[in-house]
Amino acid sequence: MTSPIQAEDLSFFSILAGSGSLTAAARELGLSTAAVSKHLAQMEARAGVALVSRTTRRMSLTPEGEIYVARARRILSDLDELAQLLGGACAAPSGLLRVNATLGFGRSHIAPAISRFVKKFPEVDVQLQLSVDPPPLSENSFDVCVRFGEPPDARVIARQVAPNRRLLCAAPAYFADRPFPLTPDDLAQHNCIGIRQGDDGYGIWRLISGHGAAEKTESVRVRGNLTTNDGEIAVKWALDGHGILLRAEWDITEYLRDGRLVHVLPEYRTPGADIYAVIPQHLQTTARVKAFIDFLVLALHDDA
Repeated sequence: MTSPIQAEDLSFFSILAGSGSLTAAARELGLSTAAVSKHLAQMEARAGVALVSRTTRRMSLTPEGEIYVARARRILSDLDELAQLLGGACAAPSGLLRVNATLGFGRSHIAPAISRFVKKFPEVDVQLQLSVDPPPLSENSFDVCVRFGEPPDARVIARQVAPNRRLLCAAPAYFADRPFPLTPDDLAQHNCIGIRQGDDGYGIWRLISGHGAAEKTESVRVRGNLTTNDGEIAVKWALDGHGILLRAEWDITEYLRDGRLVHVLPEYRTPGADIYAVIPQHLQTTARVKAFIDFLVLALHDDA
């Protein structure tokens, strides 16, 4: 009697579920859309349940499909771990690695790091997806998510890969006819460039002074005539002299060094925004994931 689940179905359906459509899955698998549709139909016939709900443009997983892909990815991870144990500690990482990162940081730092990573580990196939907001942790659609700030979720493993601060900055030209702010309250009198990203409270900047028992946090409501959800654009606006910007140190260090931007209120600091690699618990021992995160720590250290 033929088993309702075959080994090759696991990888196929994992890729299909992460692609969002049959056409995208066909491109990823190097097959025709008709071949992908046929394979899926055969899987559903063997399982006796529908795994995917299809429309003319999109597809979504049925409840049974959600169960299938979650278990399939866990089995694939266990197989990778078993192969590593049997092959010894020196076995080279291999297989598919799905990485998510934010748009600006992903383009400027993660993509170049991946380029160097696959030269060192050519048996690893990396899929990089950039997004404005990090994907929900419950979706399990990525092996590694690079994000700012430690996620408050015990279901995932978060490893710090690089320190990071958010700094206030502006172009010297912006202060040509304006007073330099001396206190957080002074920011209310300035044009502040807004960034709408993630769950950050838009329009509220929190500045911290002092340490220990003397530590004090001030929340300042800022406003300005320019707002975007793209950090790279916001930096360009700041360079053009449009206002004061609160931005990750990684994005502005070179401009602070060459004087195109100046540090505003340097005696104040902001809540932590260190860079973390977030992975599902069941993937933490996978060779390709461990190798990538170790590589990323070194790569970002060299970039700093």
